[in-house]
Amino acid sequence: MVAIDNPQFLLFAQHGWADTGASISKLAQVADPQAKIIAPNLGFINTFIRIDFLVDRLEQIAKEAIEHYSNIPIKIVGHSMGGSIWLELLTRNPQWWHRVHSFILLGSPVGGSNIARAIDPLGIGIGTAGDLGKNRRSLAEQIAREIPTLSVASDTGMGTDGLVTVENTKFDYANWLLVHDIPHSAMRYHPDMVSILREFWANPQLCSPPPADLSNRLIRHLRSVAGITDADYRNFKRSQIVASLAEDLTLHTWNNPFGVSHVYLGKQERCLYAGYVGMLHGSNLRRAIREISNSIV
Repeated sequence: MVAIDNPQFLLFAQHGWADTGASISKLAQVADPQAKIIAPNLGFINTFIRIDFLVDRLEQIAKEAIEHYSNIPIKIVGHSMGGSIWLELLTRNPQWWHRVHSFILLGSPVGGSNIARAIDPLGIGIGTAGDLGKNRRSLAEQIAREIPTLSVASDTGMGTDGLVTVENTKFDYANWLLVHDIPHSAMRYHPDMVSILREFWANPQLCSPPPADLSNRLIRHLRSVAGITDADYRNFKRSQIVASLAEDLTLHTWNNPFGVSHVYLGKQERCLYAGYVGMLHGSNLRRAIREISNSIV
């Protein structure tokens, strides 16, 4: 093992909500034993309060390490909310970007956590629910244009890892990888993550934006609806087709008993996108559906 005073990389490994960092620190040590591992414990209780404090604390730690190891490239791995914290921190500090070798997010709710929005539906700031419900796609896409970025999602069934939906992890300009049957919490220590990290580190690449085909245009249009949240796929088969579109695409809707309106984009019985809005934003979704049905996208 390389002496800790002469590392090849600085490797920041950041835990997420309701965690202390022990597991992701061990993952980082196994994945790259030649790196200087920086895996701060930001405080289990603090992860329930507000994200700003966590970003401030990590910023102080990161600045000290980056200044001390002034000529060493940086790797970043964030699990769940840890990825969100680093999205905020990198946005604050673009002067670091040229030093960053790679940025990997493991099960991070980039589009805004559906569970957090259920806890704080009005976005008034109920603890970190208000922070985790924030859509950070625009921040992530700006970063991924300049820094080789990988977003890893897991599907344990119906388009979710049990906490974060598969859709929630997707954003343009990022490399994206889907694994199966790894629960959300296990992504911070699962042995399969070691090979995933190493493979990306061996060849970190910037990713081109997705092709401007009809399905991607429609997904971007649906994501732009005010108040929409990325959903899982579990009620896709219960939905009804409201529009048949070109390229074998179909638009579906389904409403639950509480007035939550879901929309799905499908192709040959496969769900390509799932989202929902609450009653306050139902008119926005209905307007978007009319626009898509009339091919005004």
